[in-house]
Amino acid sequence: MKQSDHFRENADNCALLAEKAPDEPTRNRYERMEAAWRALAREQDWLDGEVSPARIGTSGRARKRLMSEAELD
Repeated sequence: MKQSDHFRENADNCALLAEKAPDEPTRNRYERMEAAWRALAREQDWLDGEVSPARIGTSGRARKRLMSEAELD
């Protein structure tokens, strides 16, 4: 199984936990964790060459940092 699939499984588990959460703060925490695992899965797909960088999206600040790092190489 690919690493990104493991990350998606973790995200799915967080989604289930969010549905069963006893209160709003706990539900919000699980939802944030789910979003983080899904973002990590998308990034891993990119690292594995399965999607183009444009598909995962990059914020302006992150794009500038990446471009600066590339200039240092």
